Amino acid sequence: MRKLLLALMVTTLLCAFSNPLIAGNGWPKKIKIGFIPTEGGSGSLERFKPLTDFLESALGMEIEPFSASDYAGIITAMAHKHIDFAYFGPKSYIEAAEKANAEALVLELNDKGMAGYTGLLITQANSKIKTIDDIKDKTFCFTDPNSTSGYLVPNVLFARDLKVDPNKYFSKVSFSGAHGNSILAVKNGKIEVAATNDIDLNRMIEKGQVSMNDFRILWRSELIPGAPMAARKDLPTSLKAAFTGAMLMFNELPGAKEKLQNGGYRYTNDATYDVIRYMKRLKNELAAKN
Repeated sequence: MRKLLLALMVTTLLCAFSNPLIAGNGWPKKIKIGFIPTEGGSGSLERFKPLTDFLESALGMEIEPFSASDYAGIITAMAHKHIDFAYFGPKSYIEAAEKANAEALVLELNDKGMAGYTGLLITQANSKIKTIDDIKDKTFCFTDPNSTSGYLVPNVLFARDLKVDPNKYFSKVSFSGAHGNSILAVKNGKIEVAATNDIDLNRMIEKGQVSMNDFRILWRSELIPGAPMAARKDLPTSLKAAFTGAMLMFNELPGAKEKLQNGGYRYTNDATYDVIRYMKRLKNELAAKN
């Protein structure tokens, strides 16, 4: 019954807002959606294609997907109004909220329906690195400076708990640009330790690119708020409402969660990510002391 009521509510929203003449002036002829490159290359656009196809049908508008070579490219694109909506990570979202007037609408659930995910430090399963105490002087890979689990969360670990500077603690520090790249770099022995997260590792496993048997998990973070889908705040309220309704309606499609390899979406707002702002401040304060 709850699902039926939700579907009826969303359908009503879409009927009211899908025609710019009804919703009022200000809707663009098409909307552009940016996706941070979590998987590397065109992987993110391929994974989200079922969603963008659905949004195009539900909203009755052309959808143009867009990705960039790094997370900063998506933030910059929104700041210059080259994109209207975007799939961010939590840290890249708070940067976009500050620099690009981004507004969180819905967040991604994990495959268990929880509103978040956990950061991981991983190494090869057959590595001599058995615990987090063994990572000193090893090669280490972050994802992107605007990544949450691939940069911010492990930096809090290093500064607060280990009280080390990663650039001095490891023999070499690099950035892979995408979680998929980091995971494969560890599997193939190019990097000894990498920062990633459980949701992207599980996606790689589901795609058959890696196996859980390839890795040893050295450390796991507390739950991080799920990745948000955000809009430019200056877009018409009616368009943001219709977009949000369509995102929630996508949850009810058969096989939708399997297509996106997540647990669907639920409402969120900017305050959800205050914990990420706190972690950013903490990381900077602690790093200055080490």
